[in-house]
Amino acid sequence: MASAETFTDPISPDPIGGGRKAAGRALIWGATLLLGLVVVLQALDAAGSGPLQFETWRPTLYAYIVWAVALGAAQVMIRGEAGQRALFVLPAALYTVAVVIFPTFFGLYIAFTDWNLSSFEGRRFNGIDNLVELFHDAFYWKALGNMVFYVAMVLVEYAIAFGLALLLNAEIRARKFWRVAFLIPFMLSPVAVSWMVGKSLMEVRFGPLARLAKELGWSQPNFFGSGWAASFSIEALDAWVSIPFIMILLLAGLQAMPKDVQEAARVDGATPWQSFWKITFPLMLPVSATAVVLRIIFKLKLADIVINMTYGGPGGATDTVSSYIFRQYRDRSNVGYGTMLAMFYLVLIIIFVTLLLNFVSKHMKKVT
Repeated sequence: MASAETFTDPISPDPIGGGRKAAGRALIWGATLLLGLVVVLQALDAAGSGPLQFETWRPTLYAYIVWAVALGAAQVMIRGEAGQRALFVLPAALYTVAVVIFPTFFGLYIAFTDWNLSSFEGRRFNGIDNLVELFHDAFYWKALGNMVFYVAMVLVEYAIAFGLALLLNAEIRARKFWRVAFLIPFMLSPVAVSWMVGKSLMEVRFGPLARLAKELGWSQPNFFGSGWAASFSIEALDAWVSIPFIMILLLAGLQAMPKDVQEAARVDGATPWQSFWKITFPLMLPVSATAVVLRIIFKLKLADIVINMTYGGPGGATDTVSSYIFRQYRDRSNVGYGTMLAMFYLVLIIIFVTLLLNFVSKHMKKVT
């Protein structure tokens, strides 16, 4: 009786020899040393004390490309098939380093230089002089204070947007038409809105809103004449553009809510307010938190409407940090100091957003 033998052919990855791994590591270290050497030489040249002279930063770019190729090849040499899978993620990581990390560090270097485009001396290192000037800049701190007001108004925008979302989620006539109509401001450019609404409808002498304000008892309506009026006018224009963004997110959340819970509350005799406060609002908290956080991030970048309408006036009452930095670049050509303002603001944004996200995360865990 013939016996049958079963043979198994296990599939195993190709073994990677020690020499291959050593060559891969040597390739990474060699490319890294080359990149570091080129960066140091170019930095010394930019500071005016380098042994070589470079007309542009292209050598650093070429060295970075060589380093990226060497890094990808070394991953395959050291890790084999796992390194091949890493090649799909590597381009995104290298792109992030090239367009985010490197410009950030370069901007940090510029922030500690005296660089005015109207000066013939060029860029020179000035230590912490820009930082000292920043702490004594009353207009910059005024702009930061204005940002507190603008960010706080996001809660008012959220309340209005929630009301509109509830209205458009209800069974009303021409509901589809009103949904599109309320989204129109979000489709417009803030620059176009500032000219179309701010410069036309709110014009002091002939604007329809100015005439309406005069009919209502405002003797000399000037929406941008005083500090408080200008701040609220800027906020109104920005809110008109941005409320539809919050509204559409909340509307999507309302439509995704389970209907049986609300119907059960209605059967149990809950009033509309009780149904909203005890059921709808708690269930909408995750969507609400996302919408508010995104809106705050967008609000921190507010500049275009301010630049077009008031240019920060009167007396810096409507200035945002972004619009003030813009004036430092455009009017004073002060690249070094303007970059220091931007870097300091970036640090504040990172701290604020991190704390905000931690607060939201902890609150969501308590609720859910």
